[in-house]
Amino acid sequence: MAVTRADFEEAVEGYWKAKSQQHELSKIKDAVGAGTAGSVRGGKHFDYIAALLSKFFLEAGYSTEDIRVEKKQRLELPGYYRPQKQWDVVVTSGDTLVAAFELKALGAPSFANNYNNRVEEALGSAVDLRRATLADSFPGEKPWLGYFFIMEDHEKSRNPVSLAQGAFPVESIWENTSYQERFGIFCQRLMDEGLYDAACYITSSPDDPKPAEPVSSLDWRHFSAAINARITYLQDLGLPCAGGQGTLPL
Repeated sequence: MAVTRADFEEAVEGYWKAKSQQHELSKIKDAVGAGTAGSVRGGKHFDYIAALLSKFFLEAGYSTEDIRVEKKQRLELPGYYRPQKQWDVVVTSGDTLVAAFELKALGAPSFANNYNNRVEEALGSAVDLRRATLADSFPGEKPWLGYFFIMEDHEKSRNPVSLAQGAFPVESIWENTSYQERFGIFCQRLMDEGLYDAACYITSSPDDPKPAEPVSSLDWRHFSAAINARITYLQDLGLPCAGGQGTLPL
């Protein structure tokens, strides 16, 4: 059964439900002075999105051993500027990195504090792995990278953000833009530069989880089509391997 738009919307709603549950549990942990509150905050609210992406590959015949969504399954992939980096969803078949996904979000009230962090994380992850590919760290077919990002729809992410007076003027495209608009530009440029093979950028909120897609080329339809195209391409090359055992050496 193919992955549907309804599956996508349900996964985004699940993200907010899990995040809310984590927030409540974290407050309880803090209130009683528990030392594990930090690990609770670091939790599993992207599980629904990871499961959604996994479904593409399960439906295409990849085994559960091929699809990694938990730390214990060895989500680390080789880098070039650092030894390795942990991705959020990793799919392998034999010596081929079928797909690696980065799942990120930016929410209230920390737009100003964390916007640049999210940009730098996405850039660093992609550049590091692309360069590792040139260094023959991935002996099979060329790796494929996907980026999924949720921006919380909030007054602070919708309103234009002022630019600091720097030593040089910024590119005019950034003037009078909100964090939502800035991230759309960023994701488009990630794609233009070939750093990621597919990107999905949505806005959503806990009060209204139905996803909005500010940039048509970065919507769910394009993202899912790109995943399916990757699967079809590798099928024509005989992947997944017989027996479905992903054995990428790390």
